[in-house]
Amino acid sequence: MTSRDKSDVTSISDIARLAGVSASTVSRALAGSKMISLATRTRINEIAREHGFQLNQMARNLRLKRSQAIGVVMPLGHAVGQHVSDPFFIAMLGYLADGVTERGYDLLLTRIVPTDDDWLDALVNSGRIDGLIVIGQSDQIAVLDRVARHYRQMVVWGQHDEAHVHCSVGTDNVQGGALAARHLLGSGRRRILFAGPAELPEFAARYQGFREAHERAGVEPGALLAVPLTAEGAYAAISEYLGNHEAPDGIVAASDIIAMSAIRALIERGLSVPGDVSVVGYDDVALAAQITPSLTTIRQDLRQGAERLVDLLFRQLAGETVKPVVMAPELIIRCSAP
Repeated sequence: MTSRDKSDVTSISDIARLAGVSASTVSRALAGSKMISLATRTRINEIAREHGFQLNQMARNLRLKRSQAIGVVMPLGHAVGQHVSDPFFIAMLGYLADGVTERGYDLLLTRIVPTDDDWLDALVNSGRIDGLIVIGQSDQIAVLDRVARHYRQMVVWGQHDEAHVHCSVGTDNVQGGALAARHLLGSGRRRILFAGPAELPEFAARYQGFREAHERAGVEPGALLAVPLTAEGAYAAISEYLGNHEAPDGIVAASDIIAMSAIRALIERGLSVPGDVSVVGYDDVALAAQITPSLTTIRQDLRQGAERLVDLLFRQLAGETVKPVVMAPELIIRCSAP
């Protein structure tokens, strides 16, 4: 295939000819329609990417007109039970909506449980958005990186890695995990449980910091308990752990929701917080300061994070090349771990 041949692929009809299907099939496949088989959708998307069709179409759309909408998507490949009502999502969405609407754009919210690798292609091909903010990498790093190679109008809230192609904004999660563990170790706790889904990028980094703090202190790291990100799921997992193991004297939770669930499970077993067990969360959602005992946590500045996401996205829309942003976390000491 010569460069001249590639330059001739400028329409859905051209893609249809190469794929041996109808133009309507191509249109549906590029939009992610489940009416088209996965094999056919995959083949059509591969042809489109090979010939730069997706990138050329988006560039043409941006030159001619804008949808005046920014997409915000939450991919939940790891936790299908997690909802938009999660306090972290609510806070982040509020700040993002403020930033996007202040620039004269609408916000299009989508919650996706990926069933194949074409979900992001369908979204950026839909023609409904001018740019995209992804909240959380979930287990979709490969998909994000693949799309980011040709779709530059996208930023992602999550863990930064030099190997990633997509542009991210997030907290230094390794430092945050270390801050939480050091605080508990400094108060004399030695049997500290880490509770969270440590296989996901942000939480894996927090667990890494947790382990590194123990190693620097010369203390054997405590157990890792994989728990869901939902309140009920986390409560059930921690309750079961407490029923089968000696209680820890400290818990570092990968999120505030997990920390609050841990406090509930501990108190129901007759353990006091922080007397018997100190608990540290992560995020500093609004509810963290209101529960009893109020929650010691690692603060991610979600307002600043949302502002950075919006700023980087609109700079990309203007043609700039931007770099990832890594923000410093902050230990907020309250009653659950004084």
